[in-house]
Amino acid sequence: MENEKPSFAPAEQPLVAIIGRANVGKSTLFNRLTRSSQALVANIPGVTRDRHYASLTWDDHSVLLADTGGLVGGEEDLSGMVRQQAEAAVEEADAILLVVDGRQGPQTGDAEVVDYLRRTAKPILLVVNKIDLPGREDRLPEFYQFGLANLYPVSATHGLGLSGLLEALGQILPLPLELPAPAPGIRVAIVGRPNVGKSSLINYFLGEDRLLVSPLPGTTRDAIDTQFSSEGVDYVLVDTAGLRRPSQVARGLERQMVLKTIKALSRAEVAVLMLDAAEGLTGQDLRIIGLIEDQGKGCLVLVNKWDLVRHDVKEARTLLDKATSGLEFMAYAPVLPVSVLTGYNLRRVFPLIQAMHTQSGIRVGTGELNRLLKTITERTPPPRYRDRPVKFFYLTQPEIHPPTFVAFVNQPDGVPDHYRRFLVKQLREKLGLTYAPLRLLLKGRQRRERGQK
Repeated sequence: MENEKPSFAPAEQPLVAIIGRANVGKSTLFNRLTRSSQALVANIPGVTRDRHYASLTWDDHSVLLADTGGLVGGEEDLSGMVRQQAEAAVEEADAILLVVDGRQGPQTGDAEVVDYLRRTAKPILLVVNKIDLPGREDRLPEFYQFGLANLYPVSATHGLGLSGLLEALGQILPLPLELPAPAPGIRVAIVGRPNVGKSSLINYFLGEDRLLVSPLPGTTRDAIDTQFSSEGVDYVLVDTAGLRRPSQVARGLERQMVLKTIKALSRAEVAVLMLDAAEGLTGQDLRIIGLIEDQGKGCLVLVNKWDLVRHDVKEARTLLDKATSGLEFMAYAPVLPVSVLTGYNLRRVFPLIQAMHTQSGIRVGTGELNRLLKTITERTPPPRYRDRPVKFFYLTQPEIHPPTFVAFVNQPDGVPDHYRRFLVKQLREKLGLTYAPLRLLLKGRQRRERGQK
């Protein structure tokens, strides 16, 4: 094995916001674009959750796509959409996809939305959705009244017109900036709901009140990077604003906090998720965990305020189990009860972070992987599929952070989820990747017969 340090700089992906009134197909477009860009990993089993942010990669471009329907939620009138979607998402966005309904044609107030967006000086693409039946193209000229240069007719449901849309999007994205050399150290994003003790945790380690601490939720307004060393290892701590359920996020400032948190996660290497011991694991905590898992970050779960609930050993175990019930799908993430107030267990935080980072950077040679794959599959063969044997040909590791393995198999669809989980568990145990967010992808390949070219 070779321990390899990542070479990336902490650059942020451009943010592309999908804007539009209710029922025009924003989420359908988001799902279609992100699914098509991640076809190789689409069949990875995971927790069921709402996804409103995802990386979108095509050609030489990579962006963070935001479905603003996930920020707003529910049906809203036009003025509400302008205030609550545009003020936050547009503020953070580098480009905007304005989605309209090509079936219904221009609606009252659409011009107001276009005027608002135009005044932001952000690049805008007008996406005319639901152009999926003959005759609907007849309404396209009506949308030229808005004065935008080009229209992009698509069908998000059927995947029509997306290649032209992506080509145009690539042309309006800002050029990558020359970034200064990143600060040395493991980048750690401190995430969690408001008022769980994120800023207090950083202040504890710094030994000073470097970050504003307040009992009021939502005090931290931006992502703040702080350099820090522990036992000779450098870290960059990123304190992020607390995430709330979309229905509880006020317009404007706190929506920007949500987007900044997502972007901070995208440039971190390890995430520390803080939970409230008294409240346990909430739906919003699971949403944050989903974001961490999507981006392949190592994750340390800290159950804070343990001094308020810790009693006898049996009761403490019950409380800890209750606080983390629902994390079974992320079993590799270590869980640590802590108290920022008293310092309980905090000495264990950085050794765990360093172990996570080291494991996520391990690269394994193809020879070693294939010997291991052969041992595993011969000892416990995969079940047959459609009365044919499922054969694994070889295994390789193309990426680190997270360790990503690609198995070439004759029938990828024939590998059931339980066998995939078995393979992941075996790889994790045999390679010592206890804390790494390991990914296993399956790719089809047929064995060539002798003499076949």
